[in-house]
Amino acid sequence: MTQIINPFDVGGYSLAEMTQAINILPNLYTRLGQMGLFRFEGVTQRSVIIEQAEGVLNLLPTVPLGGPATVANRDARSMRSFTVPWIPHDDSITPQDVQGVRGFGVADAADPLATVMERKLTRMRSKHAQTREFMEVNALKGVVRDGGGSTLYDYFSEFGLARQQVDFALGTATTNVQAKIRDVLRKVETELKGETMTSVLALVSPEFFDKLIGHAKVEQAYQYYSSTGAQPLREDVRRRFPFAGMVFEEYSATVTLSTGQTETLIPPGEGIAFPLGTMDTFVTYGAPANLIETVNTLGVPMYARQLARQDGSAIDVKTEASILPVNKRPRLAVRLFSGN
Repeated sequence: MTQIINPFDVGGYSLAEMTQAINILPNLYTRLGQMGLFRFEGVTQRSVIIEQAEGVLNLLPTVPLGGPATVANRDARSMRSFTVPWIPHDDSITPQDVQGVRGFGVADAADPLATVMERKLTRMRSKHAQTREFMEVNALKGVVRDGGGSTLYDYFSEFGLARQQVDFALGTATTNVQAKIRDVLRKVETELKGETMTSVLALVSPEFFDKLIGHAKVEQAYQYYSSTGAQPLREDVRRRFPFAGMVFEEYSATVTLSTGQTETLIPPGEGIAFPLGTMDTFVTYGAPANLIETVNTLGVPMYARQLARQDGSAIDVKTEASILPVNKRPRLAVRLFSGN
């Protein structure tokens, strides 16, 4: 009997190489990822301690051995320890995935195993990216939720903070919408607390966007913008509308939870406004993989590895991420809604 050799074990891919590969694969799914809103920061432990002082959440820093310790706020509710969620996702390559499948544009040869592996990793990365987008959008709102929709942490409840919100009352024709926007901008500026920003973006649901651009105080400005600024015969002007110092962007992404239910990231009729150009407000912390060789190393966004089964029936492809997105200034993100 001819022995079948797993090419990934022969001069093959290490954990580091496959991890590097999955992290550089193109990501086409996420809007927050495109903006680069949440900066990734690796940590060496599987839990982080977050301290709240005057509405700002911060990780406790490391110090040189024997150096001076940081001094905690005497308020017992000011400090919390949070476990970084672990998100494993596995797949496998079986003979049926490869046997008799022709390579793209190849007349005779079967699809190379390496190509099948790349396709698997690409799909797995997309699922991790979708999960991260879901978690980061919720972190904007001050909560951490997992892929099943369960709330893991509510930073407002944990630290006794109150969420800011503005009722645009778009069902009332006489509402001064510009005054509502100024209210949002002032709330954001007040909560910067030493941070910087370049502008304020509002991601809003299609329902909120339609009510906004159809409002009596806004409609004329939107018609002028859509007819002169965006070349409407060639561009879709639904998506973005700058008005009164803030940009409104329609955001209708939905995800399928692990329960099989679908959820819209921005609830119908709502929106969320937040600053762009900040230095250290939106951070996703990444812990090391749940592996011996990554203990006490700085975490990376995703890990990938492959294991050939002893009986030669398949190659298991294993990925994982351990991420905790944090909005360090939860009150900076203002909920928008229309009560009528």
